[in-house]
Amino acid sequence: MSTETPTAKLRIGSKWMDSGAANASTPVFNPSTGEIIAKTPVGSVSDVDAAVAAAGDALPEWAETPVVERARVMFAYRELIARHFEELARLVTREHGKTYGEARAEVQRGLEMVEFACSVPVMLSGDTFPQIAESVDGETNRHPVGVCVGITPYNFPHMVPLWMFPIAITCGNTFVLKPSEKVPLSAIRLVELLIQAGLPDGVLNLIHGGKEVVDALLQHRGVAAVSFVGSTSVAKHVYQVGTAAGKRVQAAGGAKNHLIIMPDADVDQSSKALAASAFGCAGQRCMAGSVAIAVGSAAEPLLDQLVGFAGNLKVAPTDNNDAAEMGPVISADHRDRVAGYLETAERAGAKVVLDGRQVDAGDAFLLGPSVVDQVTTDMPLWKEEIFGPVLSVVRAESLQEALAIGKSCPFGNGASIFTSDGYAAREFKRHFNAGMIGINVGVPAPMAWLPFTGWNQSFFGDLHIQGTEGVHFYTRQKMTLTRWFESSSESHHDPVWKSK
Repeated sequence: MSTETPTAKLRIGSKWMDSGAANASTPVFNPSTGEIIAKTPVGSVSDVDAAVAAAGDALPEWAETPVVERARVMFAYRELIARHFEELARLVTREHGKTYGEARAEVQRGLEMVEFACSVPVMLSGDTFPQIAESVDGETNRHPVGVCVGITPYNFPHMVPLWMFPIAITCGNTFVLKPSEKVPLSAIRLVELLIQAGLPDGVLNLIHGGKEVVDALLQHRGVAAVSFVGSTSVAKHVYQVGTAAGKRVQAAGGAKNHLIIMPDADVDQSSKALAASAFGCAGQRCMAGSVAIAVGSAAEPLLDQLVGFAGNLKVAPTDNNDAAEMGPVISADHRDRVAGYLETAERAGAKVVLDGRQVDAGDAFLLGPSVVDQVTTDMPLWKEEIFGPVLSVVRAESLQEALAIGKSCPFGNGASIFTSDGYAAREFKRHFNAGMIGINVGVPAPMAWLPFTGWNQSFFGDLHIQGTEGVHFYTRQKMTLTRWFESSSESHHDPVWKSK
């Protein structure tokens, strides 16, 4: 029996195959055990060329396939995902480290994206303007943009790819997916199931790789549009390089999401919501609450409740352990990087009131929840995206001061307020400098039917991921004016441009 670690395959056209690159690869870890469970090939420019060519070859026939037939493939896909729900959740837990509950929630959110894609035919109907000028009818309709690319991160290996290719494909485009090299297994399984659902060869292609592959995709003449989710620095690079090469680009970046707790907030509910927001998925999500702004007298009772609740979370390996309430981070290097922020905070004068470094990790990449009080806006803990289970507590005297702190943040994904005061909630909703707002909601992430509206350095582009904006991103409008002459003897004039 062979014990060789499997290498992730590429899907190009009608075939699963090895990368055309040399034997270099990236290890795929099980974060709960530290074991290498697979290898991801580094990929090559030739892989990119082959995948884009396959997508380009499949495009004409797929774009002409009636949209209701394209949607039927998504209906079949939805049923396969539902049938394999538990398998897919277990796979997320194994390669990413999420708890079983978090993995199931991720698969559910992805399933809802496929359900949304099933409704795309309704959103492709255009507008008509009969008799918009004398004997002239006007209409608009939407067409696919061409070969589209999705570059996805490690933190949601199942959900984020489903933000992209179901909508793109149902809109009539073909697609090349490049998942994170840290978590390729969920993406591979998603592609397998879509092929099983009846998707024609070449409509969805899968490749692997790092920066060389990403840059080749961004600059490839055969690519029309690029969707990206990842860090702000890479999102900015993707946007700049992609748009310079004439691509349509949507690039979602990092975040520093603020959670404001007013003195009148329910302390028990607020502390639990903060813990779930900051420490859910081990803090590895761009909608995690990473800064709590305690206003006035809210600070002390909030900290007492928060530290008590978070300190009792069961932090443990998640693979084959459904009782874990918080799991590992993605790698040992990332665990050490996040822990380094706690050392930096202490040197800067902040107070670590709950220290996640004290967790017994064993072979797992575990780091417990940490709460750091007395953080100020000149500290790296406030300025930088940590992407781990660390909650910084900043103190403010008033809602106005809290709003000013938020305005000074360069990011702009999400923010929430905890209060029973309608006026405070309205002021926050109108004036906080972020694109996704929660009122007594810890993670204001939109579901499939709404756009993921990051602002500022959290998003680069014009049309956001998900919802109607996602459909608009993967289509372009064509306007047609139609006129039929009553007879050949009718005198010619331009009814649109004629003067009165």
